[in-house]
Order: sequence, then C-alpha cells, then structure tokens
Amino acid sequence: MSKLVHALKDALVSAGLRDGMTISFHHHLRNGDQVLNQVLAQAAALGVRDLTVEASSLFDVHLPLLDHIRAGVVTGLNCNYMSGGIGRAISHGVLAKPVRFRSHGGRPDAIDSGRVVIDIAFVAAPAADPMGNANGVMGPGACGSLGYAMPDARHARKTVIVTDHLVPYPLIPASIPEDEVDYVVLVDSIGDPKGIVSGTTRITRDPVGLAIARYAAQVIEHSGLLQDGFSFQTGAGGASLAVTQYLKPIMKRLGVTGSFGLGGITGYLVEMLEEGYFTSLLDVQCFDLRAVQSIRDNPRHCEISASRYASPGVRSAAVNSLDAVVLGATEIDTQFNVNVHTDSNGLILGGSGGHSDAAAGARLTMIVAPLFRARLPIIVDRVLCTSTPGSTVDVLVTQKGVAVNPRRAQLRDRLRQGGLPVYEIEELKRAAQALTGVPRVVRPQGRVVAEVEYRDRSLLDTIRGVTGK
Repeated sequence: MSKLVHALKDALVSAGLRDGMTISFHHHLRNGDQVLNQVLAQAAALGVRDLTVEASSLFDVHLPLLDHIRAGVVTGLNCNYMSGGIGRAISHGVLAKPVRFRSHGGRPDAIDSGRVVIDIAFVAAPAADPMGNANGVMGPGACGSLGYAMPDARHARKTVIVTDHLVPYPLIPASIPEDEVDYVVLVDSIGDPKGIVSGTTRITRDPVGLAIARYAAQVIEHSGLLQDGFSFQTGAGGASLAVTQYLKPIMKRLGVTGSFGLGGITGYLVEMLEEGYFTSLLDVQCFDLRAVQSIRDNPRHCEISASRYASPGVRSAAVNSLDAVVLGATEIDTQFNVNVHTDSNGLILGGSGGHSDAAAGARLTMIVAPLFRARLPIIVDRVLCTSTPGSTVDVLVTQKGVAVNPRRAQLRDRLRQGGLPVYEIEELKRAAQALTGVPRVVRPQGRVVAEVEYRDRSLLDTIRGVTGK
C-alpha cells in the first residue's frame, strides 16, 4: 500500500479539490516557500475557482497569489501575517472580501474548535515516506519545526504531504504522522531554506537598536524575574533579537540558569542553550539554519505545535509559562496599545503572528522600538490598528529610556531603583515630537479590507483600504 500520487495535479484531483473549498498552507520555509504557488497554479489549470486560502503567514515569494485573486481562483484569505508586497495590494482593494487576521494562537484555536474547517491541507514537508510520515529536519529543504502545520494536518478533511525528499518507510522522527495523511506527492522542490532568514530575523547592528536592546536587558535584570527557572521569548525583529546578546552576560554575572526559550528560535537562543543559560528550547518555528541544525541534533531543543505554543483553547499553552517576552511595534499609543499590522499610512505590512499571544501570557511584556522612524514618532495618540491591547503590555523601551504601564507601579519603582531612565509615555511622545515635529494623522477611509481577530475570538479592530500609491 502507498499513498503516493504521480504529480501535484493528481493530488488535487484525488483529494477532491473543487470550487468554494478552503485550502491551507504553513510558512516554515517563509520567503523560500514554493508549495503555495505550485498548488494554486495547478488549481487554476484545473479551472477551480472561489477558493479560500488559510495560510499561517504569507511572504513576498507568494506574490503570484495576487494574480489568482484577480482571476477569481482565490476569493477568500485568512492568515496571521502578510509581508508588505501582498499587504499593499490588499490595502488597495485587490480582494473583495476582507482578510481575516488571526494570531499564531488564535489560528490553531479556530481550527481545533471547528470554527475554521479546512477541506485540504497542503503540508510542505522537507522529508516524508510513502505513507505520509513527515518531518522538517531532513532533506535539502530542511526548515526545522513543523509546528504551524500540525493543527492543519490533524483536522483537515484531507491532508496532502508535498515533499522533495522521499525516504523508505518508516520515517523517524515524524512531526506529521501517517494516520493524519491521505496523499503524498513528490515534487522537484518545495522551496529554498535560505529564504527562512529575512531582514526581520537578523540581529540589528544599528547603534540605536543596540542601545534599546541594552535597556531591555536591564529591564529584565531589575524586574525581579531573572532567577533560576527564568523563561524568555523574543519577537522576529532586529532589536528584539539583540536583547539576547545583552541578557547573556547578565545571566552569567548573576549565575542564573533559565528553564526555556520559546517561540521562533534563532541561533542566538541555540547558543544560550548550548552554553547552559537555558535547559531547553520549545520551538514552533526555526528562524535560521543554525536553529534547524539544533532541533535535528539536540534532544533539549523540542518541536511543539502551534496549539501547544499559544492557543487559548487548549488546557495549557507555553506562552502562559513565559516570564518575559520582547516584542516590536510599528506604532504604540499612550494607552500602550500596539500596532504591528500597518505602517503609519495604514498600509498592511505585517500581522500579529504570536505578538498578542505572548503579550497576554508573559509576566513581563516589553515593546522595543525607536522614538521615531523616517521622521515619524513611534508613539501616537491612537494607533491606526490595535494588534495587541495595551492591557497586556507592561513596558515600552526606547533609546531615550523606558515607559511603564501605569498598571505596573511596582515594576516602575523597581526600574527606577535599578537606575534606568523611566519616563511617562507622554514624555517620550513629546521628546520624539520635539525632534520630528507633530505629524499629520492619516487615517484610511476606504472600505474594510481586513479584520483583526483577537485570540479570545473577538473582533479587535478593522483595517480600511487606502487610495493612491
């Protein structure tokens, strides 16, 4: 018995692809992924229309998706993040139906609960056997963890493994087990793992970003949380990642051994694991090839599903055991609400990802951002889009100093006693405006092009379309 089909087209036909279905994809290959484009090209060739794409995230490599939207092959889109190339087109109204943004925890909750029904899940698998056992740590396209694909494979009506590295049965270890798989198809390439690394997953060398990272590490030091068993996550931004290089000497000086590092794992956290600063890593996604190597070779570097990572619907999720998380922002307002979906003109350029999940779960949530970008202050009266509610944010860290949410008075006092420059957030806003001037507020007035669903399933915000370039 074998689940192998001869070609990708045959897999679509065997799985019963037809008009109006929902098909899903994962983003572990990030900007190197080829499977989404290959599947949609075959769907178009078969004359299938009115598909909804349920993607964990989308990158500029997926720009051909826009042609399928214009042709009517794809008429619905749900995701946790989209890059600026696709985001601009969505902001300009290329899709008639609003995109539904969820978080990295909200998406598996929607799938596990049955609120989102996936007709066919297409899993880009760097290695697989003829029965569908698949993993991400072997083969030429090795990308590491397959955590975001796990809920899809578990609950989809049909699951198709797409691989470019077929091995004899049984493949061990198996991230996706054969009992969740219906078909396996061998293709020339699922993508380029070099595309995993992007500008947002490289540590910053900018002096301003490094100054911010240094302050953030000091916030952790004086928060009272940096003790044996400390747990930690950084977001996928250069300044966020730089915090690790300043945190390590502090942990060494204090003799602290952390329990786990979480999230999208980078080589910087791998180094801390190997040097004994953390005893384990919980990995839903590898952010670079050093992390891919580590998850393959180190049993203390553990693959977890998106559900275990951050779903609010499971019995417990790893984000709820976090001590500290360091996250970025495109905007933050004086109520500490954070925007990571749009730029200052309202153009879509990202998405929550795990931002709102980690912020809700961690004991200390820090936003790291410069006072201004491109002569525009980062602190505003009201963000254009609320991605993460201010009630879950504790500290803003800038190159001038830090602002603490008034809800955390004890933390504010600790940081002042530690010698950190602590300001009210309005003071930092005025400091930025003294350098940049007060910008004209631009609020798009077009139709709703996207809806932002919070991890508790409520509608957190909407994003309106823009006109012009």
